[in-house]
Amino acid sequence: MTLSVSSAFDSGNIRLLSQQGDMLELEIVTDKDSNFYQWFHFRLIGGAGREVELRITNAGGSAYPDGWPGYQAKVSIDREEWTSIPATSYEDGVLTIRLVPETDSVFLAYFAPYSMERHLDLVSTVAALPGVEYRSLGKTLDGQDMDYLVMGEGELTVWLYARQHPGETQAEWWMEGALEKLTDPDDPVSRALLQKCTFHIVPNMNPDGSKRGHLRTNAVGINLNREWDNPTEEKSPEVLVVRNRMDETGVDFAMDVHGDEAIPAAFLAGFEGVPSITDKQHELFKHFSAKLNAATPDFQETLGYEVSAPGKANLSMSTTQLAERFGAVSMTLEMPYKDNRDLPDPVYGWSTERCKYLADACLTTLASMVDDLIAYKKERD
Repeated sequence: MTLSVSSAFDSGNIRLLSQQGDMLELEIVTDKDSNFYQWFHFRLIGGAGREVELRITNAGGSAYPDGWPGYQAKVSIDREEWTSIPATSYEDGVLTIRLVPETDSVFLAYFAPYSMERHLDLVSTVAALPGVEYRSLGKTLDGQDMDYLVMGEGELTVWLYARQHPGETQAEWWMEGALEKLTDPDDPVSRALLQKCTFHIVPNMNPDGSKRGHLRTNAVGINLNREWDNPTEEKSPEVLVVRNRMDETGVDFAMDVHGDEAIPAAFLAGFEGVPSITDKQHELFKHFSAKLNAATPDFQETLGYEVSAPGKANLSMSTTQLAERFGAVSMTLEMPYKDNRDLPDPVYGWSTERCKYLADACLTTLASMVDDLIAYKKERD
């Protein structure tokens, strides 16, 4: 059988350039109306039992080439279990993936995909549960719904939202874990949280980019996490409808969930450079980070982003915008593509299950300091 590849499916992305026997030269397609690219997801057909070499020749020009050294691609037979490919290497701008497929139909991806079909299953399942309110906040540019879930009856207004950057599928796996925990009637942590908090949840901020197989942008090439200071119906309706709803509800605590290409660890980024930052606000953020660090070995505080200088925060990003706009204790959670440097898994790497376990740890951490956050809310009010 002749080898072939395809990507004409939900979140697919690859282009075949040339073929010589069992070696294929490929390239990743840029996000529409954008120069961003790094996400790939494709089907390899006809390779069972053969030593196949896949060369992604434009990897060096991708959005984050520092993400390739030390990275291992993911492969799946059934699109449920995704394992790492150890024979993944990067040299001279080319990402090379060598494998012997077990069957004539396998899927490869930058990280385990989270399809829009799975997203719809998740939202529909949760929306049907007691105590959950569902609504569509509006439509994307491609006409998809901006799905929004509300649960809880407490005074602390908590916003959880994920996948502003669609290729960071870790974020929606995290969200699946968070929703499973919050809707588990036997989980005492969640029961306590729902008494003291009202959760406003957007599982996927970028449905169009997700379905199109984009790394970072929506249907017209816009990076949504640079739109929070001035979202528009024409370019970023996803942010506009969510921020409008936030203006109606207020925001006390917020977590924006992402994945990071280069850093081999999970970490938090905060709002240190916003003009209106207070000592108490920053103290609560640092307290959350320290408690999460103590709660799970899949989080750490050593590696992360450079902190903005006082007054120099980029307010077009959601975490800083919410901290400035509402006085919220807001944060960006980043998870790795490369695995946790301090606790590597040679078979799965950073996995879908680890995303979900980290969600559990985040909510448990929130529960441990919810009273402090409520006290801070009362001080602000």
